[in-house]
Amino acid sequence: MKPITVLLAEDHAIVREGFRKMLEMEDDFEVVGEAQDGRQAVALIKRLRPAVVLMDIAMPRLNGLEATRQVLKALPATKVLMLSAHSDDAYIEDATDSGAVGFLLKQASAHVVCDAIREVQKGKNFFCPTIARRQHERDRKSCKPAGTPSRNARLSSREMEVLQLIAEGKANKETAAELGIGIKTVEKHREHLMQKLDIHDTAGLTRYAIGAGIIESSVQLTIV
Repeated sequence: MKPITVLLAEDHAIVREGFRKMLEMEDDFEVVGEAQDGRQAVALIKRLRPAVVLMDIAMPRLNGLEATRQVLKALPATKVLMLSAHSDDAYIEDATDSGAVGFLLKQASAHVVCDAIREVQKGKNFFCPTIARRQHERDRKSCKPAGTPSRNARLSSREMEVLQLIAEGKANKETAAELGIGIKTVEKHREHLMQKLDIHDTAGLTRYAIGAGIIESSVQLTIV
């Protein structure tokens, strides 16, 4: 039987190495690539077409949520398992809204990670047991109307990219170069972001990006 091909998208090399060694101990997995940021992940996934992607939710240049959206737009059959050190309900909701079919905590055991990959390859969803139990209990009691948009649903894909680069401290010129667009276009996206979010300074946008899981708090240390 052909092995399940897996790509690791995680900005910390030591974490990628741990996952690789874990998966290489199993006969039915093949790690076909590694990415250290979201933009590299999208490019590698499109080229290598792995069956399953372990995608860190907070990565530089392009976060895992937006990377997942871009991957699934091009390759809808790809199965994405989102990785995070945090199990907040909002993170899980954003991950599923982006198209991820599962959510794993980075501290999950090797057994859980391997089971998750096998399950999503079969077309099933998978969440860490603690998250699955909490979700089940929350859904049982929830009064949230069906179809309620996620907290980031009002932002376009390009606005999400611009927001992340702003939060990472990039100037308009750097953002324009990164995205291959004009500086005036970046300025318009920044203006639209501030209008949509009712946030009118860079520090506020950065705090929003951290709260939404788009970047980690350690990425931008200058806000107050």
